[in-house]
Amino acid sequence: MGDLTRESQRLIEEGRRLRDDNRSGGRHRRTVSIGEGSAREKRKHLMTKVRNVVIALFALWVGMGVLGLIVDGIGFAGIMVLIVASVVAVGIFGNYPKMKVPKRAEINKGNVQQMVARTELWLEHQRPALPPPAVNLVDQIGVQLDGLGYQLDGLDQNHPKAREIRSLVGEQLPEMVDSYRKIPAHLRTEKRAGVTPDEQLTDSLSKISGEIDSITRQLAEGSLDALAIKHRYLDYKFGSGAETSPQLEHKS
Repeated sequence: MGDLTRESQRLIEEGRRLRDDNRSGGRHRRTVSIGEGSAREKRKHLMTKVRNVVIALFALWVGMGVLGLIVDGIGFAGIMVLIVASVVAVGIFGNYPKMKVPKRAEINKGNVQQMVARTELWLEHQRPALPPPAVNLVDQIGVQLDGLGYQLDGLDQNHPKAREIRSLVGEQLPEMVDSYRKIPAHLRTEKRAGVTPDEQLTDSLSKISGEIDSITRQLAEGSLDALAIKHRYLDYKFGSGAETSPQLEHKS
């Protein structure tokens, strides 16, 4: 029974950590997730495991209850079997299925928003193999991809910017990280043509980060203009502009 309680508590605590990270705007993302897209995929996976545990326990206890009615009670031995079976069920369904990390070939599938979320999750699992400056940039890119994801909501999949994002985030970024990881570790700090693979990776990630920021700003330009127009209108109608309007001067 103690094992069952501890395993259940572990699942609850994991869910709380993900929930709190979401509510706090990602203060713990460096240890939990590089972005909301990958965090969302983790929450979905966790909820699947919790659902499976609940279904398994429900089936076990209801099944044993029915068996008890048929044989006029299950006795102490039956109760012990039920407890052991419950612990085993929680252990299995609490740990499986494992979180599936997108494979390199799977990243650029689906719509652009889904592709961005998969890239975040894939990038997150590449961090241990990257040099510290590159890890910092990956964390930064994760936050940028969150902002980009919001701008992609409702965007036509054939829009030029959608195709540009698919190429940059779904192809060039993972291909570059993949190429770096294929280099033996002892060669990554050796200079070749005056630069090391570590430096090349960091510089390339910095360029990609800048390009993602540029695309996000371009996609947000219409919303920024609309907000500015609305602000000017409200300022004229209710703010300082209203104080000098002809209607108010006439009333005075």
